Amino acid sequence: MINFNGSFLPSEGLLSSTNRAFLYGDGVFETLKVVNSKVLFLEDHYFRLMASMRIVRMQIPNNFTLEYFEEQVISTATACSCADAARVRFTVYRNDGGYYLPQTREVSYVIQASPLASALYSFSDAAYEVDLYKDFFISKQLLSTIKTTNKMISITGSIFAQENDLQNCLLLNNEKNVVEALNGNLFMLMGNKLITPPIDEGCLNGITRKKILELANKIEGIEVVQEPISPFDLQKADELFITNIIIGIQPITQYRKKGYTTKLAVQLLKQLNELI
Repeated sequence: MINFNGSFLPSEGLLSSTNRAFLYGDGVFETLKVVNSKVLFLEDHYFRLMASMRIVRMQIPNNFTLEYFEEQVISTATACSCADAARVRFTVYRNDGGYYLPQTREVSYVIQASPLASALYSFSDAAYEVDLYKDFFISKQLLSTIKTTNKMISITGSIFAQENDLQNCLLLNNEKNVVEALNGNLFMLMGNKLITPPIDEGCLNGITRKKILELANKIEGIEVVQEPISPFDLQKADELFITNIIIGIQPITQYRKKGYTTKLAVQLLKQLNELI
């Protein structure tokens, strides 16, 4: 069951052959976490979605208020019997018509919800190995910072990771700097310096990234900076970890022959769970 423009419908057969998200990737989306019938970091997600719609010149409906957004997300999780702990995807796409030039800027939306095993974040001690994915590069531009329905780099990178027995890959921008992982933002600890690429490097403007920056800035002895990361920096790092709204924090244990600790990741994960 999905929420289609406020109506609950079976998901089968909903997508038309002229759907612009399907034909052209003409859509944006938010992945959200619902805990105890509340949207985690609600305002951050809402305003990022509104900003994404403006960037791609979609017409924002008058009823798309913060309250409406929250109501639709929670009602979907409730209808799918997973409001205690849910992963929710809110996809907005331009209505049918036109080719590259759309016939309208009006939009429709689809909301999907699925249960999560736990409301709190956690990670295991299992090995988590990554490598660089160099077949395609992320452009240093505003479109790279928002969540669009064109995720071909993450798709092909995920296939590459599976073929090479990796748990994830790190993506490069067109200047060959490390930008992010396939499914989240990247943080690197070097000594007492916590580094993440700035948004203008082309990385996703992540909600969890924002929260980790806020939390890390409060830790005594940790210097938090946003600056480019080169592939050579990865070999000198003490910790590497990935962040997104569903996993929270995922430590990287190995990059090529380099191993990493998880001390700061453990500390930040505890603080992140205190926000839930």
